[in-house]
Amino acid sequence: MTLITESAEVAAFCRRISGDSYVAVDTEFIRERTFWPRLCLVQIAGSEEAAAIDAVAEGVDLAPVFKLMANPGVLKVFHSGRQDIEIFHHLAGEIPTPIFDTQVAAMVCGFGESVSYETLVAQIAKAQLDKSSRFTDWARRPLTRRQIDYALSDVVHLRTVYEELARRLEKNARVGWLAEEMAVLTDPETYRMDPREAWRRLKIRSHSRRHLAVLREVAAWREREAQARDVPRNRVVRDEALLEIAAHTPRTKADLARARSVSKGMAEGTAGSAILKAVADGLAVPEQDLPELPPRAELPSGIRPVVELLKVLLKMKCEEHGVAQKLVAATPDLEAIAADDAAPVPALQGWRREIFGADALALKHGDLALTVRKKSVRLVPSEK
Repeated sequence: MTLITESAEVAAFCRRISGDSYVAVDTEFIRERTFWPRLCLVQIAGSEEAAAIDAVAEGVDLAPVFKLMANPGVLKVFHSGRQDIEIFHHLAGEIPTPIFDTQVAAMVCGFGESVSYETLVAQIAKAQLDKSSRFTDWARRPLTRRQIDYALSDVVHLRTVYEELARRLEKNARVGWLAEEMAVLTDPETYRMDPREAWRRLKIRSHSRRHLAVLREVAAWREREAQARDVPRNRVVRDEALLEIAAHTPRTKADLARARSVSKGMAEGTAGSAILKAVADGLAVPEQDLPELPPRAELPSGIRPVVELLKVLLKMKCEEHGVAQKLVAATPDLEAIAADDAAPVPALQGWRREIFGADALALKHGDLALTVRKKSVRLVPSEK
């Protein structure tokens, strides 16, 4: 196990492990002061060796790493890998493929919801992790031996965790279940940041469509500005200022300067002009093109008890099959099923329908009933 700082060593290491059937991958990054995460370290473990690659070493070329991530013949194993994958997508323009996420696999295998890497290592690899370097500054150099060992532990034990989870998936015939979840993680749309959708992240109070149009335009301007300057969104303009601007639609720089978190200097500068233009663009959106929030779902009268029954069934079925409830259905999904037999929710499709969805519909229509036998909830044919 070692720290690699030279381009030639990066290339040689990636060549050596490119013949492995899988590699375990993790990253260390910081993003407190930037919009895009700043990659500091890439840890990779092959079957025989592991290394931490210094991504901020002067002149280091990460092209061999990106090539390895794109190699279709090598499975990339992550734990809760969405942020890691997003980093590779941003830097290389490609999503690592194929992938295996041990956190998702653990949910399929009955380890509970959003199980931590530390828990899996303890239960499967029978090892204890030293987490004392968890909040270290990964951009500061030189790295200590303890930091490097900590970083490498996130991939060394990941090999053991992966192999055991893969074995369980194969034994339980659930490889296809995981494949459906991995399809989401490898879809470029999962990582696409459309500035015109940035307004949806805000805590919106008004449902006025004209208000939403203005908010969409000023939030899109902030998103593009934050990306271009590589600074956090609130370093450009705070959320509450965006909401106030959208509510009061300032037309002049003097009006804009009255908004919270917008200084007089900002209002009178190029940023102020850009904000006022965004407000004007929002006010000019034709009536038929105004955005709107999804309608608030109002459940039909008397249907909430049905939702509660479905919650009991979900818990029972997930315990029976050893799979995390979060992976099968959430409360909004159960509400949709209670209201509509053809609700477009994952719980009524694929393997989820097999273990839960079909019985949920049968319970809803009275073809099945819940009962308690020997202190356990059971599903029995209804005697209607």
